[in-house]
Amino acid sequence: MKKLTLTVVALLLLAITNRAQAQDDAMMKAWQAYMTPGDVHKMIAKDDGKWDGEVTMWMAPDAPPTKSKSSCTNTMIMGGRYQKSMHVGNMMGMPFEGMGLLGYDNSKKVFVSSWIDNMGTGIMNMEGTWDDANKTINFTGKCVDPMTGKDMDVREVFKFVDKDHQMMEMYCSTDGKEMKTMEIKLSRRK
Repeated sequence: MKKLTLTVVALLLLAITNRAQAQDDAMMKAWQAYMTPGDVHKMIAKDDGKWDGEVTMWMAPDAPPTKSKSSCTNTMIMGGRYQKSMHVGNMMGMPFEGMGLLGYDNSKKVFVSSWIDNMGTGIMNMEGTWDDANKTINFTGKCVDPMTGKDMDVREVFKFVDKDHQMMEMYCSTDGKEMKTMEIKLSRRK
């Protein structure tokens, strides 16, 4: 009887070990897929380089827009997993600098974006989906409303016009009403 019990225990331990190994293998395979840059990352990398921007901003729906110029430099980082975008220019008569990170989350199958700049102290985070018909990433997310200190909904439409031109439109929602706040027309510097 003892020999039978030891055999059963040994078989159970072997089964548990095999199951654990299979789970470890599946976890490693999933992690490899998550961490490996793919075709979307290669698409993002095509926009590395220097870009010039024509910026239009609206502070209120009935206010005239302000216009300014900017430039940015895009660089893939972390082994081609993310694109860092460094922006400089003038905004509302003040020097402006900002940094964006753009990536594609292989597991969630969405674009991810974070933004910081010297016009605030918070971080804007967004997620977006690809619209192949319009060659557009449609982002949604949150940022702080400095007037209330509360989060507000933001939406960004990032259009790939052609290999040398892009357009970004930003919309903010306050009191349930969406307003276009910014438009940037980007041209690749030659």
